[in-house]
Amino acid sequence: MVIFNRSSAIGQILRRCHRAVAAKKSDSRLTCFHGLWPAAEQRDFEQHMRIIPDFISEEEEKQLHEEVEPYMSRLRYEFDHWDDAIHGFRETERKKWYPTNRDVLERVRQVAFDGVIMPYVHVLDLAADGVIKPHVDSTRYCGNTISGISLLSDSVMRLVRTDAEKYQQGSTNTVSKEANVNAEADDASYRHQPKTKLENNFYADLLLPRRSLYIMSHTARYNFTHEILANELSLFLGKPIKKTRRISIICRNEP
Repeated sequence: MVIFNRSSAIGQILRRCHRAVAAKKSDSRLTCFHGLWPAAEQRDFEQHMRIIPDFISEEEEKQLHEEVEPYMSRLRYEFDHWDDAIHGFRETERKKWYPTNRDVLERVRQVAFDGVIMPYVHVLDLAADGVIKPHVDSTRYCGNTISGISLLSDSVMRLVRTDAEKYQQGSTNTVSKEANVNAEADDASYRHQPKTKLENNFYADLLLPRRSLYIMSHTARYNFTHEILANELSLFLGKPIKKTRRISIICRNEP
């Protein structure tokens, strides 16, 4: 799949229109803050972690699902991911898409990214009993923005504050030789899994409705772990949110 960076006046107008519509649809009621957030941090988080409900229609969801399902259904769910960040999943990357689905991905680019996105789109299929553990995506493999469409199911994503500096794009750790070695080893992984705790910390739970788009960038992307809660922990404002099988169509920009 080739996604173009439209530099023409028409492309810029379309991008502004898409973002204006998305801004109106973005719903802060889908975010629940926990703990004592510093005011500046919360403002940054609200700017850099957005959820747009009903980003795609039921028909668009059906078309995306129908395109990826023949391949995904041939894969088995895995419970021993090499970096231990995901359990109960199957995944692939896809470059070529049907024209109608290319249009949807172009809309994601217009709304979530400043410029081009990586040509391979990540398709992550999480089983009903699957779980994504807390992690920060490596800056070696993707840039400052990650955006995903949720298919088939609602879910709850949790973001917990972690090291503000370690996971910045292009960051270096100069504390010690040992720390540098550890940092380089961590960066070789696709997903970092820093240890975080909820006690005496601040975090946010986000409801990701079926057919919504989340946009995670800058502060939210670097300074917080993110995870998809297992069903036994999947609550939003005290209400259980049952996650069934969930497919996410994930776009990223270059490091």
